[in-house]
Amino acid sequence: NWAKFYGLAAGEIEETEEVFVEGDDKKSVLAFVIRFASGWRVTALSSRPSNLRGKQGRVIIDEAAFHDQLGELLKAAMALLMWGGQVHIISTHDGVDNPFNELITDIRAGKKPYSIHRITFDEAVSDGLYRRICLRLGKEWTKEGEETWCKEIRDFYGDDASEELDCIPKNGGGKWLNRALIESRMSPYTPVIRYDQSDEFGLLPEPRRAAEVADWIADTLQPLLDGLDKTRVSFVGEEFARSGDRTVIVPLLQQPNLSLKPPFVLELGNMPFAQQEQIMKHLLHGLPNLRGAALDARGNGQSIAEAMRDEFGAEVCESVMLSENWYRTHTAPFKAALEDGTLDAIPKDEDILADLRAFELVRGVPRIPDVRTKGQDGKKRHGDAAIAFVLAHYASRELNTGPIRVASRRIRRKSALTKGY
Repeated sequence: NWAKFYGLAAGEIEETEEVFVEGDDKKSVLAFVIRFASGWRVTALSSRPSNLRGKQGRVIIDEAAFHDQLGELLKAAMALLMWGGQVHIISTHDGVDNPFNELITDIRAGKKPYSIHRITFDEAVSDGLYRRICLRLGKEWTKEGEETWCKEIRDFYGDDASEELDCIPKNGGGKWLNRALIESRMSPYTPVIRYDQSDEFGLLPEPRRAAEVADWIADTLQPLLDGLDKTRVSFVGEEFARSGDRTVIVPLLQQPNLSLKPPFVLELGNMPFAQQEQIMKHLLHGLPNLRGAALDARGNGQSIAEAMRDEFGAEVCESVMLSENWYRTHTAPFKAALEDGTLDAIPKDEDILADLRAFELVRGVPRIPDVRTKGQDGKKRHGDAAIAFVLAHYASRELNTGPIRVASRRIRRKSALTKGY
């Protein structure tokens, strides 16, 4: 129809067979052709690379990221350029490690002399996409209608919106933890305690801040600690943030069957350093039989991690510098614990779920991508709870030494050794 709308003289679409040679065999493939009075034609072929061999003209490869043999297809298409043809490669993304994205990366790096034309969903809407849809459907365009339509489209794509609509490839092309697995280990009885402060709070004198936080500890945190089974062994993981993202602290209690369950999860938002240290010290002192705490020591988190190490000792508190090698080593046991149920009772909370689902494979290693999301309260998150849970599980495996019982013989005396000589 587009040819007719442009006023071009075109016949009806016809079916034909294109013959190509593969080795010693001749094979044919069904093709659809539109012929123009000028002698030009548009031919729709399958994506088999050999179909392009010997052709001339302008090649358009649609949804290139989803072709099984994109490299071979491009090789065949690029051969047309010596005859003055053109090659247009059009696609949404299908992961960072996909050949299509690798081609984009090479072009941006100057390794390929091609041009990139990046068009996002928002740019298309700004240029009149929704207006055109309204015209096509006979609807009246309104600003409110456009906003509602855009929201519905993004809600429909959900976690895939960035890749499908915003030209942002996913790391690894998929999620590391699926929703069904996470939800199977969630419990509605595990609370999430969120404590946020305003910017003005940070400007108050430190004694006033300390007093206010002490009241919160007495009213909110201490009752939770008082209710814990004092015979249990405990571990802690902490992902630090000062502002923007959130500090998440995950305590784990070892159950009689050796499984691990968090009694609660604590989140701090926009909390000054001194008060984070105040809360952390109280928590670690109040947990029963603390065996290990793994604390995020990247950036500003290193200060609090060192303070806790000084307070409780290096054998209990470890400052963890998260790296690709660290994730490679310690994420697999974490996932296995979810799968076999030795880590259970994660809070049934939408933000916790979203954080855990944020893990993606980057070069085969589960990582949190460098993309911020918004929580249910509208505030930024960066997989904070997911990292805290992995750190807590790491503490349960690597810092679980327990008290050391020392047994020694009695002191030997010189007189006993030389008696009789």
